[in-house]
Amino acid sequence: MTSLHKGILASSASVLACIFATAAAAQTAQDQEPVPGEIIVTGARPIAESESLALRIQRASDSLVTVAAADGVGRLPDQNIAQAASRLPGIAVERDQGQARYISLRGAPNYWTTLSFDGITVVSPEGRDARFDSIPSAIASQIVVSKAVTPDMTGETVAGNVNVITRSAFDYKGAHFAGKAGYGIAELGERKQYEVSAVASDRFRVGGGEIGVLVSGSYFQRGMITDNFETDYERVSQDARPGNATRFWAAEAENKLYRLTRRNWSASGRVDYKPDDRNTISLRSIYTIFKDDEARDNYRFDLDDRQSDLVANTADCARDVNPTPTTTGYADVCIGNTPQKGTIYGIDIRQRSTLRAFRQSIFTNSLVGEHDIAPGWHLSWAGNYTESKDDRSVVGELSWDSPSTRTLRPTVAYDFSDPNRSRLMLYTTNQLSSPTRYSAGTRVVAIDTFTKPASSLTVLDAVDTTKAYTGRVVLARETRFLGSDATLKAGFQFDQRTKVADEKQILVNTAAGLTAIGVPTSYTDFSLGDPFAGKIPMDYTFRYFDTDKMRTVANAARSQFAFTPNTANNYDVRERVYAGYVMGTLRYDWGSILGGVRVERLENRGKAVATLGAATGPVTASSSQTLAFPSLHINYNVDTTKKLRLSFNSGAARADYDQMRPNVVINDTNQVISGGNPAVKPERAYGVDGYFEWYVRPQGYLMAGLFYKRVEDVLYRQSRTFGSNALDSNGIDRSSYVFTGITNGGDGRIFGAEAAAQLQLEPWTGSLGLPDWMGGFGISANVTLNDSQVTKPAIGAVPSRKVRLPGTSDLIYNVGGYYEKYGLSLRVQYQRRSDWLDTIADDLTDAGDTYWAADEEMDISARYAITRRFEIYADVQNVLNQPGRRYSEPGNLLTATGTPTPTIKAQTIEWERFGRRYAAGIRLTF
Repeated sequence: MTSLHKGILASSASVLACIFATAAAAQTAQDQEPVPGEIIVTGARPIAESESLALRIQRASDSLVTVAAADGVGRLPDQNIAQAASRLPGIAVERDQGQARYISLRGAPNYWTTLSFDGITVVSPEGRDARFDSIPSAIASQIVVSKAVTPDMTGETVAGNVNVITRSAFDYKGAHFAGKAGYGIAELGERKQYEVSAVASDRFRVGGGEIGVLVSGSYFQRGMITDNFETDYERVSQDARPGNATRFWAAEAENKLYRLTRRNWSASGRVDYKPDDRNTISLRSIYTIFKDDEARDNYRFDLDDRQSDLVANTADCARDVNPTPTTTGYADVCIGNTPQKGTIYGIDIRQRSTLRAFRQSIFTNSLVGEHDIAPGWHLSWAGNYTESKDDRSVVGELSWDSPSTRTLRPTVAYDFSDPNRSRLMLYTTNQLSSPTRYSAGTRVVAIDTFTKPASSLTVLDAVDTTKAYTGRVVLARETRFLGSDATLKAGFQFDQRTKVADEKQILVNTAAGLTAIGVPTSYTDFSLGDPFAGKIPMDYTFRYFDTDKMRTVANAARSQFAFTPNTANNYDVRERVYAGYVMGTLRYDWGSILGGVRVERLENRGKAVATLGAATGPVTASSSQTLAFPSLHINYNVDTTKKLRLSFNSGAARADYDQMRPNVVINDTNQVISGGNPAVKPERAYGVDGYFEWYVRPQGYLMAGLFYKRVEDVLYRQSRTFGSNALDSNGIDRSSYVFTGITNGGDGRIFGAEAAAQLQLEPWTGSLGLPDWMGGFGISANVTLNDSQVTKPAIGAVPSRKVRLPGTSDLIYNVGGYYEKYGLSLRVQYQRRSDWLDTIADDLTDAGDTYWAADEEMDISARYAITRRFEIYADVQNVLNQPGRRYSEPGNLLTATGTPTPTIKAQTIEWERFGRRYAAGIRLTF
């Protein structure tokens, strides 16, 4: 742990001590008076009431949990589950296009977190990396985040589980309706935002029993413009001059200029039947859709296009600027170029106009029964069918490439010295008297004045479908055992998940074919005259492509050409899990003990078409393994308001389904290749937790804790340039694509500390001599620090080395201040997550390991209840408008190879910003 983190931890401890001391003094004063009744959840005090309900739930839990509960109107404060959960202690999120998507618990990798609906684990459309942005918060009454794993959770739960508790008609006394409608606008491009949601329920007497019916629906749409630049660095073998060991050159620089419309739909229904007070049968269905319509104008400057012009030479040379070199200038220090600044003559523009219709959906259906079958005996059962779809289709992608004549190509003066800006100045390229010498001509601002004929059109239909079946039976017995009131449980669960990737495409890459489908010879005739809608400083102007014209040529291609299966990208992976567990909860006057073991039998089978040289054929791979997951949780009541929690738990993160396929997957749009590894082993983890909780009367919460996990057979993604032409086809060179594959590394560990506080002045204004209006102030704050380290095995000449656990942040904290009184509710929420490791490099080919820089977010929300049933609200999101930045850091890898390491500035490889968003609307409840 660095000195900075130690200092922050010490400061946090001091602040926490002050909070504890203040709370203790206030608690002493409070205990001298009668304790007020519990806060009743009505919706009049949404923040305080929902926090009160959440604290009652987590206090009663026999394991370590944290809870976000909806207020009396039946809502959470954020649009999706990831954003709503991010306010809780120890939770960080990873974002896409500025929108919270993945959840990381206590800084751990996101694939350590599982997702479930009402206790039934649900497979995300992407696979094991549970995506939470596709789940609207409108369907939830509570989000229960378990940080300590119990035997009734699936064995792939390592860091914890996010359980979305859906609403029931029995949550309300009778007929109930709540609705919301809102409108917003984005700062970048003034794109619009719309939101509407509603829930309706009622209860009906049927014979001697009762039926509860609830339906809900939501729709959320947001238009977006994204500022972006990306730079890919590499080692250049021809750069052999002194100092080359620490030089990494930009092989490609690009701007990805997005126009996006994202939509979320959800529809859910639930019917609960209670024939009597001993039996309940429930039918639950949830359908959610996340749709991303993306128009991407991608300008790629192929800086290393003529890398071979540079001849390797180990002799030193003058580093003076030479404006008329015999090479293109790429990686040539002898003309004054450096990795940060220089000029390259006659480079290729590889332009892509891409229109995507991305769509992810989850359709989950559960039939659940709860039965008191005899005094002290309880039987529960559940059956679930879930179908998840990941539609990665591309409506059309047109490629436009510079001709081979260098005088028709641009000369580029680049400047990458500012980590938050990529400067690319364009000039014409002049031919000098010598046929190998060129110079920069006049400055060009409009990039589309350079000749770039269309070279290919791709139409892609790609849908991954995952079908999952779950059956579960649990028998529980209430009895006396070892001097306690005990609940003993035995359960069996069967899961089968089958993921099928079906991908096919049309590729038109001849001049005759492009003409036949109506592709113009000039890009100008395919584009719009609209000005750039972003705000990033760019040194050239461009024209957005016309999405209607893209659809026209794509439809023409569909009518004139047949689809061809992308056999290298298709696979069928099936996983079966047979699980059984026993567990017991012993409750004493002083607290409780929960312990047990879960045993899982894993059986995997993968089918695909593999290519080896010129031979292609089907391949099937299978594997099986039996794993045991013991756990023990001890909860000690220090007094009526304080708890100590100790736990031991274990889990095993399994590789994702596509990572276990027996072939490779090629993505030409993003120029990446990923390889499967059917033999990869699960990543085993064993953890201990120690926590102190103080439930301050009448409402408040203080917590401090320590955690440690040992990890074996760490899963990590190898990332490198593919460097082979084995997968080239249809005239596409894939040798420069980035190849990523899953494998097992060495062992490691992660440990850290966590603290949280939730307090409001309302209960103590009198005893502290404060005016009544100050009672509306409250605070919620939490901080998590961790330190992770795993061993990356040796690869070739690169020895083994210590690295962070991928996906882990050393520091996460959330601070929220709010005021609510007299019908007014105001909240300011700030979240910060420190840098985290994204990919681990095997060698120096791709300029080292990559990291995501620290992420900071601030949101402001306000609401005013005009009546008990009608309120208005306003929100400002992404107030700080901080960029997302990914960078490479070769220093650690250079040290591992024994190369001297002078200070190397981290090189930005991706940068994007999204702008602030403003929204307002109304809420109704009856």
